[in-house]
Amino acid sequence: MATTVLIVDDAAFMRMMIKDILSKNGFDVVGEAGDGQQAVDMYKEQSPDLVTMDITMPEMDGITALKEIKTHDPNAKVIMCSAMGQQAMVIDAIQAGAKDFIVKPFQADRVLEAISKTLG
Repeated sequence: MATTVLIVDDAAFMRMMIKDILSKNGFDVVGEAGDGQQAVDMYKEQSPDLVTMDITMPEMDGITALKEIKTHDPNAKVIMCSAMGQQAMVIDAIQAGAKDFIVKPFQADRVLEAISKTLG
């Protein structure tokens, strides 16, 4: 069975880019969320194997959403996505339980490397 993934980013273009990389490599994208609150709700509904989570979003940021997801499911596997220059936020995300992070703009091989590392 294919690995299920929830993609979270407020930019539809970024979601499309990640979805394209994942779909071409045999992953099953089970949902897309545009903000942290949607992400938490969808995670509870879908229980995906993996989440890619943008850090900076409206309503609820990615780190807050990560913490809520981890409260709901301590074993959740979340990879944070950040733009260049957000190193402090990335450290916060790792401390909050993120498994890895990828930097925008995305390189397909880096995305896949982070996922395979996270899934073990």
